[in-house]
Amino acid sequence: MKTFFKIFILVVVIGGFVFTIYFLYNKSQAKPVVFETATPIITNIIKKTVATGSVVPRKEIEIKPKVSGIIEDLYVEEGKTIHKGDLIAKIRIIPDMVNLNNAESRVNRAKISLDNSERNYNRQKGLYEQKVTSKTDYETYELQFKNAQEELIAAENNLELIKKGQTKKAGEATNTLISSTIDGMILDIPVEIGNSVIESNTFNDGTTVAVVADMGEMIFEGKVDESEVGKIKEGMDLILTVGAINDVSFHAILENISPKGVVENGAIQFEIKAAVDLIDTLFIRAGYSANADIVLDKKDSVLAISEALLQFEKDSAFVEIETGPQTFEKRYIQTGLSDGINIEIKSGLTKDDKIKKSQINK
Repeated sequence: MKTFFKIFILVVVIGGFVFTIYFLYNKSQAKPVVFETATPIITNIIKKTVATGSVVPRKEIEIKPKVSGIIEDLYVEEGKTIHKGDLIAKIRIIPDMVNLNNAESRVNRAKISLDNSERNYNRQKGLYEQKVTSKTDYETYELQFKNAQEELIAAENNLELIKKGQTKKAGEATNTLISSTIDGMILDIPVEIGNSVIESNTFNDGTTVAVVADMGEMIFEGKVDESEVGKIKEGMDLILTVGAINDVSFHAILENISPKGVVENGAIQFEIKAAVDLIDTLFIRAGYSANADIVLDKKDSVLAISEALLQFEKDSAFVEIETGPQTFEKRYIQTGLSDGINIEIKSGLTKDDKIKKSQINK
């Protein structure tokens, strides 16, 4: 019995030793390396730069009053479409007391002067009809009388203008009624009934009563970094993405590049403007933020691979092509346009070639 146990223990020890040797041997063997492969694709390559900005109307007008006063009535509201000449607001004039007093005094003086001229004229007219005075003297008094009449009319008109902003002779024409100067949509009315407004003149821009814009013609205004501005030029295509409208892009054409840059956050930025092709079924609101992809170059339906597959040797680019199961050879290729993800292959590959990608350890 003791002999059996001795033999059994010996067999177990020998078996454990053999298993350990086998395990260590297998572990020491290198695991086979399997490389993934990828094939070239046919795709469109678009090289572009991005400009950020907003979509605004090409024609946006601030309507300002021609007289100072208080807003008495507003005839429109924001979002309403109006035509040239449509009324926007009415102003009630608050006359300056000094000017009003001077105007009233001028009217009184004109009446006194007219009364005096009329008496002299009538006296001379009677003497002229009696052949007592000459025609020259008579015409002199007649001229003074007519001048006095005109002076009274001018003084009364001046008083009406100061009080009401219009004259009886002008009829419907009045500076107190503010009307639109273009066809468009009311974007903003920054005043309310009862607000005081200042007239637009050579010394003052005046108070804005309404902002009117033609929403049928929109442009993109954005900024481009100085490192990119040298790559763009007027007439280039833009792909416009509006933040408020998902899954829709607009076409635009670059119209203007500012010749002068401005400093923003430590970088030089150049302003650009582009005409936007609107879509009839979509309404673009003024001021929508947008990103514009400026197409620097474009190739349609070309053979391309991922840039991650490229390898470089000095000034040459190459890839490793599978010639047999997990067997690869180096092949130099000629590349073309790149969009940062995919790159055009001009020569050296076919769409059936399998390119070494990455390895999988098994």
